[in-house]
Amino acid sequence: MKCWLIVAAVALLVIPSLVAFGSSEVFHVTLDGSINPASKDFIVSAISQAEAQGGSLFVIELNTPGGLEESMRDIVMAELASTVPIVVFVGPAGARAASAGVLLTLAADVAAMAPGTNIGAAHPVNLISGGESTDKTMTEKITNDAVAFAKSVAQERGRNVEWAEKAVRESSSLTANEALDQGVIDLIADDFSDLLQRLDGYVLPDGRVLHTAGVPIKEIRPTVRERLLEHLADPNIVYILFILGLVGLIYEFFHPGIGLGLVVGVISLVLASLGLQVLPVNIVGVILILFGSGLMVLEAFTPAHGMLILGGVVSLLIGSFTLFNIHNRAIGLSWETIILVVGTMTALFVFVISKALLIQRKPPAIGTSSLIGLRGVAKTSINPEGTLFVNGEYWKARSLEGRISPGENVTVVGMEGRTLLVRRARQASSSSKVSHTTGREKG
Repeated sequence: MKCWLIVAAVALLVIPSLVAFGSSEVFHVTLDGSINPASKDFIVSAISQAEAQGGSLFVIELNTPGGLEESMRDIVMAELASTVPIVVFVGPAGARAASAGVLLTLAADVAAMAPGTNIGAAHPVNLISGGESTDKTMTEKITNDAVAFAKSVAQERGRNVEWAEKAVRESSSLTANEALDQGVIDLIADDFSDLLQRLDGYVLPDGRVLHTAGVPIKEIRPTVRERLLEHLADPNIVYILFILGLVGLIYEFFHPGIGLGLVVGVISLVLASLGLQVLPVNIVGVILILFGSGLMVLEAFTPAHGMLILGGVVSLLIGSFTLFNIHNRAIGLSWETIILVVGTMTALFVFVISKALLIQRKPPAIGTSSLIGLRGVAKTSINPEGTLFVNGEYWKARSLEGRISPGENVTVVGMEGRTLLVRRARQASSSSKVSHTTGREKG
């Protein structure tokens, strides 16, 4: 009698938990893109959410060209430590689990692929530059470390250890059917719905039975912040924003005043800084880009027959190619983007400087004394010196009666060298001379 009471008591404790395991939600996330710090944070956070809410299953729908090793290892560790069964589904048709995606698939409790997908090519790239012997030594160390990690993950999940090593050493790749035949994955499903049908009643190696029929699906989507960081984890976007920010500030430097250049430049640099925080950045590359931009600006003030422009282009190119420590072309900064951005930036500077040289060589159309008596507008604060726009030209000005705020009308009352002496404009008659609003800039 006591035995039956004990059995009944155990059943009352166990059965509700089994029912809960079989009827709670299936969590579903999509990882479509590179594996980077932003996508890593999203996946790891989603797994933690599924554990906290007692999910019965966590499905990662995967399509990736690969990604950063540290981000991949963090996701793999979260998969192996998860109390909720993890399913990695390489899909839909046409998707791939390349490079770091191989390890994410191997680390799942259940690995599945859709027809028309592929998995493999996990060979690590050379991260060290230098002499040939150093390169070979470091490449061998990196490869051996990656092989050991892949084999340990495959062994932990009971998958094909030999192929895991080949995927790293030889960049071996498999179709969905080949992966199933060689014990790399567990099943093939047409789509997510078909996957859930095939998983219903599936027995995990540890004895747990999955129940997915009629279970509600909870889609976990990235927040606005996570989406922004995901876009800013693209080296091409971050690089363009960085250069655009520099160009905006340079434009504002040549055209003083709080205007479009300052707004665009500051916003672009702020967004670029967010991306630079989540990507592996080489500080030498940043310095070289800044140095190259500085040389181009210097050419405008110290004409060197194009030598500074040439040095700036070389510095920009070297800095751009070394900006990110990402050597996988599929997820790194493309050389097409570098050539396009540097070429456009160079063309703009050459155009601006050539126009400036033409203006400098052009004989003055009127005497400078004719500016006396004209009215102009303060473009910056004149306290006591600043920039004045008068007669369609920018001039250096000095106030004779205290600070003059930007936008105030002033009258030219004299000259000191190439500096105009100004006072606040008084109410004048209609016959007073007024400056034009277009023209060229003089130094």
